[in-house]
Amino acid sequence: MDTCNGMPVLDPDLAHRLHNALTAGNEELFRVTTDPAMDVLNAVLKNPLLNEAHLLILLKRRDLTENLLKSVHRLPQVMESHKLKVALVHNPNTPDEISLGLLPQLFFFELANVLFLPGIAPDLKYAAERALLLRLPGAPLGNKITLARRGTSGVVGALLKEGDPVLVATCLSNPRLKEVDIVQFLNGPSATAETISAVARHHHWQSRLNLKRAILKNQKTPLVWFTVFLPTMPLSELKNLLAFRRLSGAGKREVEAELKRRGLR
Repeated sequence: MDTCNGMPVLDPDLAHRLHNALTAGNEELFRVTTDPAMDVLNAVLKNPLLNEAHLLILLKRRDLTENLLKSVHRLPQVMESHKLKVALVHNPNTPDEISLGLLPQLFFFELANVLFLPGIAPDLKYAAERALLLRLPGAPLGNKITLARRGTSGVVGALLKEGDPVLVATCLSNPRLKEVDIVQFLNGPSATAETISAVARHHHWQSRLNLKRAILKNQKTPLVWFTVFLPTMPLSELKNLLAFRRLSGAGKREVEAELKRRGLR
Protein backbone atom coordinates (compact mmCIF):
# COMPACT_ATOMS: atom_id res chain seq x y z
CA MET A 1 0.00 0.00 0.00
CA ASP A 2 1.46 3.39 -1.08
CA THR A 3 1.09 6.69 0.76
CA CYS A 4 0.24 10.19 -0.41
CA ASN A 5 0.79 13.14 1.94
CA GLY A 6 1.06 10.60 4.78
CA MET A 7 -2.27 9.00 3.90
CA PRO A 8 -2.42 5.38 2.66
CA VAL A 9 -3.31 4.94 -1.01
CA LEU A 10 -4.73 1.57 -2.00
CA ASP A 11 -3.07 -0.12 -4.94
CA PRO A 12 -5.54 0.11 -7.86
CA ASP A 13 -5.20 -3.57 -8.71
CA LEU A 14 -5.79 -4.63 -5.11
CA ALA A 15 -8.71 -2.22 -4.85
CA HIS A 16 -10.27 -3.84 -7.94
CA ARG A 17 -9.76 -7.33 -6.52
CA LEU A 18 -11.28 -6.34 -3.19
CA HIS A 19 -14.33 -4.88 -4.91
CA ASN A 20 -14.62 -7.98 -7.09
CA ALA A 21 -14.45 -10.22 -4.02
CA LEU A 22 -17.37 -8.36 -2.47
CA THR A 23 -19.53 -8.33 -5.60
CA ALA A 24 -18.55 -11.41 -7.63
CA GLY A 25 -21.25 -13.77 -8.80
CA ASN A 26 -21.48 -17.43 -7.97
CA GLU A 27 -19.10 -18.76 -10.65
CA GLU A 28 -16.63 -15.90 -10.36
CA LEU A 29 -16.32 -16.53 -6.61
CA PHE A 30 -14.60 -19.86 -7.28
CA ARG A 31 -11.80 -18.00 -9.05
CA VAL A 32 -11.58 -15.32 -6.39
CA THR A 33 -10.98 -17.95 -3.69
CA THR A 34 -7.59 -18.59 -5.33
CA ASP A 35 -6.40 -15.00 -4.79
CA PRO A 36 -3.08 -14.88 -2.90
CA ALA A 37 -4.02 -11.86 -0.76
CA MET A 38 -5.62 -12.57 2.62
CA ASP A 39 -7.37 -9.17 2.46
CA VAL A 40 -9.15 -10.30 -0.69
CA LEU A 41 -10.13 -13.61 0.93
CA ASN A 42 -11.49 -11.77 3.95
CA ALA A 43 -13.58 -9.72 1.54
CA VAL A 44 -14.83 -12.95 -0.06
CA LEU A 45 -16.26 -13.97 3.31
CA LYS A 46 -18.54 -10.92 3.16
CA ASN A 47 -19.92 -11.73 -0.28
CA PRO A 48 -23.67 -12.50 0.09
CA LEU A 49 -23.44 -15.25 -2.56
CA LEU A 50 -20.75 -17.17 -0.70
CA ASN A 51 -21.87 -20.76 -0.11
CA GLU A 52 -20.63 -24.16 1.05
CA ALA A 53 -19.08 -25.06 -2.31
CA HIS A 54 -16.94 -21.90 -2.38
CA LEU A 55 -15.79 -22.44 1.20
CA LEU A 56 -14.86 -26.08 0.59
CA ILE A 57 -12.57 -24.92 -2.24
CA LEU A 58 -11.11 -22.20 -0.03
CA LEU A 59 -10.44 -24.57 2.88
CA LYS A 60 -8.33 -26.84 0.67
CA ARG A 61 -5.68 -24.13 0.61
CA ARG A 62 -2.73 -24.69 2.90
CA ASP A 63 -1.60 -21.05 3.03
CA LEU A 64 -4.55 -19.64 4.95
CA THR A 65 -3.80 -17.68 8.10
CA GLU A 66 -5.20 -18.54 11.52
CA ASN A 67 -7.13 -15.26 11.58
CA LEU A 68 -8.81 -16.04 8.28
CA LEU A 69 -9.71 -19.54 9.46
CA LYS A 70 -11.17 -18.09 12.64
CA SER A 71 -13.33 -15.83 10.49
CA VAL A 72 -14.44 -18.81 8.41
CA HIS A 73 -15.34 -20.70 11.56
CA ARG A 74 -17.64 -17.88 12.66
CA LEU A 75 -19.65 -17.98 9.41
CA PRO A 76 -23.26 -19.22 9.64
CA GLN A 77 -22.55 -21.56 6.70
CA VAL A 78 -20.13 -23.52 8.87
CA MET A 79 -22.68 -23.93 11.64
CA GLU A 80 -25.07 -25.49 9.12
CA SER A 81 -22.59 -27.66 7.17
CA HIS A 82 -21.00 -30.89 8.40
CA LYS A 83 -18.66 -30.91 5.37
CA LEU A 84 -17.28 -27.51 6.30
CA LYS A 85 -16.62 -28.60 9.87
CA VAL A 86 -14.65 -31.59 8.57
CA ALA A 87 -12.76 -29.35 6.13
CA LEU A 88 -11.80 -26.99 8.96
CA VAL A 89 -10.43 -29.87 11.03
CA HIS A 90 -8.47 -31.10 8.00
CA ASN A 91 -6.81 -27.74 7.36
CA PRO A 92 -3.41 -27.82 9.10
CA ASN A 93 -3.56 -24.09 9.92
CA THR A 94 -6.88 -24.22 11.78
CA PRO A 95 -6.23 -23.21 15.40
CA ASP A 96 -6.23 -26.17 17.78
CA GLU A 97 -9.02 -24.76 19.91
CA ILE A 98 -11.33 -24.75 16.88
CA SER A 99 -10.39 -28.24 15.72
CA LEU A 100 -10.70 -29.67 19.24
CA GLY A 101 -14.16 -28.15 19.56
CA LEU A 102 -15.26 -29.71 16.26
CA LEU A 103 -13.97 -33.24 16.92
CA PRO A 104 -17.06 -34.42 18.87
CA GLN A 105 -19.20 -33.56 15.84
CA LEU A 106 -17.26 -35.82 13.46
CA PHE A 107 -18.50 -39.27 12.49
CA PHE A 108 -16.67 -42.48 13.42
CA PHE A 109 -14.45 -42.86 10.37
CA GLU A 110 -13.95 -39.11 10.06
CA LEU A 111 -12.28 -39.27 13.47
CA ALA A 112 -10.17 -42.19 12.25
CA ASN A 113 -9.08 -40.17 9.21
CA VAL A 114 -7.99 -37.28 11.43
CA LEU A 115 -5.36 -39.56 13.00
CA PHE A 116 -3.51 -39.77 9.70
CA LEU A 117 -3.66 -36.15 8.57
CA PRO A 118 -0.21 -34.95 7.48
CA GLY A 119 1.33 -32.58 9.99
CA ILE A 120 -1.41 -33.13 12.58
CA ALA A 121 -0.65 -31.53 15.95
CA PRO A 122 0.07 -34.10 18.72
CA ASP A 123 -2.69 -32.69 20.96
CA LEU A 124 -5.26 -32.97 18.17
CA LYS A 125 -4.18 -36.51 17.30
CA TYR A 126 -4.41 -37.54 20.95
CA ALA A 127 -7.86 -35.98 21.33
CA ALA A 128 -9.12 -37.66 18.14
CA GLU A 129 -7.81 -41.03 19.28
CA ARG A 130 -9.42 -40.65 22.72
CA ALA A 131 -12.74 -39.70 21.11
CA LEU A 132 -12.53 -42.73 18.83
CA LEU A 133 -11.73 -45.07 21.74
CA LEU A 134 -14.80 -43.83 23.60
CA ARG A 135 -16.98 -44.81 20.62
CA LEU A 136 -15.43 -48.25 20.07
CA PRO A 137 -17.64 -50.27 22.45
CA GLY A 138 -20.82 -49.33 20.61
CA ALA A 139 -19.41 -49.53 17.08
CA PRO A 140 -20.61 -52.29 14.69
CA LEU A 141 -18.21 -55.21 14.24
CA GLY A 142 -17.68 -54.30 10.57
CA ASN A 143 -16.46 -50.84 11.52
CA LYS A 144 -14.15 -52.32 14.13
CA ILE A 145 -12.67 -54.74 11.59
CA THR A 146 -11.98 -51.89 9.18
CA LEU A 147 -10.34 -49.91 11.97
CA ALA A 148 -8.33 -52.95 13.08
CA ARG A 149 -6.76 -53.01 9.60
CA ARG A 150 -5.71 -49.37 9.48
CA GLY A 151 -5.98 -47.90 12.98
CA THR A 152 -3.21 -46.39 15.07
CA SER A 153 -1.32 -48.48 17.61
CA GLY A 154 -3.50 -47.19 20.45
CA VAL A 155 -6.74 -48.01 18.66
CA VAL A 156 -5.56 -51.43 17.45
CA GLY A 157 -4.34 -52.31 20.93
CA ALA A 158 -7.76 -51.47 22.35
CA LEU A 159 -9.52 -53.55 19.68
CA LEU A 160 -7.23 -56.51 20.36
CA LYS A 161 -8.18 -56.49 24.04
CA GLU A 162 -11.86 -56.97 23.12
CA GLY A 163 -10.91 -60.56 22.32
CA ASP A 164 -13.24 -61.16 19.35
CA PRO A 165 -11.50 -63.86 17.24
CA VAL A 166 -12.06 -62.01 13.96
CA LEU A 167 -10.80 -58.76 15.44
CA VAL A 168 -7.77 -60.46 16.97
CA ALA A 169 -6.80 -62.03 13.64
CA THR A 170 -7.14 -58.67 11.89
CA CYS A 171 -5.25 -56.71 14.56
CA LEU A 172 -2.32 -59.14 14.45
CA SER A 173 -1.66 -58.20 10.82
CA ASN A 174 -1.69 -54.45 11.47
CA PRO A 175 1.94 -53.22 11.32
CA ARG A 176 1.20 -50.60 13.98
CA LEU A 177 0.31 -53.17 16.64
CA LYS A 178 2.87 -53.22 19.47
CA GLU A 179 4.24 -56.34 21.10
CA VAL A 180 3.46 -54.98 24.55
CA ASP A 181 -0.25 -54.83 23.65
CA ILE A 182 -0.21 -58.49 22.67
CA VAL A 183 1.49 -59.44 25.94
CA GLN A 184 -1.17 -57.52 27.86
CA PHE A 185 -3.88 -59.27 25.86
CA LEU A 186 -2.37 -62.71 26.51
CA ASN A 187 -2.19 -61.93 30.23
CA GLY A 188 -5.73 -60.54 30.31
CA PRO A 189 -9.14 -62.13 30.80
CA SER A 190 -10.34 -61.95 27.19
CA ALA A 191 -7.72 -64.33 25.75
CA THR A 192 -9.13 -67.74 24.79
CA ALA A 193 -7.63 -70.96 23.42
CA GLU A 194 -8.66 -69.83 19.94
CA THR A 195 -7.18 -66.33 20.12
CA ILE A 196 -4.03 -67.52 21.92
CA SER A 197 -3.52 -69.96 19.05
CA ALA A 198 -4.01 -67.13 16.55
CA VAL A 199 -1.07 -65.29 18.13
CA ALA A 200 1.01 -68.47 18.39
CA ARG A 201 0.65 -69.33 14.71
CA HIS A 202 1.01 -65.80 13.31
CA HIS A 203 4.16 -65.56 11.17
CA HIS A 204 5.09 -62.10 12.46
CA TRP A 205 4.69 -62.84 16.18
CA GLN A 206 5.31 -66.56 16.72
CA SER A 207 9.08 -66.23 17.23
CA ARG A 208 8.97 -63.45 19.88
CA LEU A 209 10.32 -64.74 23.19
CA ASN A 210 8.12 -62.43 25.29
CA LEU A 211 5.04 -63.74 23.49
CA LYS A 212 6.07 -67.38 23.78
CA ARG A 213 6.51 -66.85 27.51
CA ALA A 214 3.09 -65.22 27.86
CA ILE A 215 1.45 -67.93 25.76
CA LEU A 216 2.92 -70.78 27.78
CA LYS A 217 1.98 -69.17 31.10
CA ASN A 218 -1.69 -68.86 30.14
CA GLN A 219 -3.77 -71.71 31.53
CA LYS A 220 -6.02 -71.62 28.46
CA THR A 221 -3.16 -72.34 26.04
CA PRO A 222 -3.65 -75.61 24.09
CA LEU A 223 -0.90 -78.17 24.85
CA VAL A 224 0.18 -78.27 21.22
CA TRP A 225 1.97 -74.94 21.73
CA PHE A 226 4.06 -76.43 24.53
CA THR A 227 5.14 -79.08 22.03
CA VAL A 228 6.00 -76.43 19.46
CA PHE A 229 7.65 -73.80 21.66
CA LEU A 230 9.42 -75.62 24.51
CA PRO A 231 12.23 -77.07 22.33
CA THR A 232 13.08 -73.52 21.21
CA MET A 233 13.15 -71.98 24.69
CA PRO A 234 16.39 -71.23 26.58
CA LEU A 235 17.04 -73.32 29.67
CA SER A 236 16.53 -70.32 31.94
CA GLU A 237 13.03 -69.83 30.49
CA LEU A 238 12.13 -73.46 31.12
CA LYS A 239 13.21 -73.17 34.75
CA ASN A 240 11.19 -69.98 35.15
CA LEU A 241 8.14 -71.66 33.64
CA LEU A 242 8.46 -74.58 36.01
CA ALA A 243 8.58 -72.15 38.94
CA PHE A 244 5.50 -70.26 37.73
CA ARG A 245 2.79 -71.03 40.28
CA ARG A 246 -0.17 -70.66 37.94
CA LEU A 247 1.23 -72.94 35.25
CA SER A 248 -1.34 -75.63 34.40
CA GLY A 249 -0.66 -79.16 35.54
CA ALA A 250 -0.47 -80.41 31.97
CA GLY A 251 1.85 -77.55 31.08
CA LYS A 252 4.13 -78.34 34.00
CA ARG A 253 4.38 -81.96 32.87
CA GLU A 254 5.35 -80.80 29.37
CA VAL A 255 8.10 -78.57 30.77
CA GLU A 256 9.41 -81.43 32.94
CA ALA A 257 9.40 -83.71 29.91
CA GLU A 258 11.39 -81.14 27.90
CA LEU A 259 13.94 -80.82 30.70
CA LYS A 260 14.23 -84.61 30.79
CA ARG A 261 14.84 -84.67 27.01
CA ARG A 262 17.70 -82.27 27.65
CA GLY A 263 19.06 -84.59 30.32
CA LEU A 264 18.33 -82.18 33.14
CA ARG A 265 15.72 -84.13 35.17
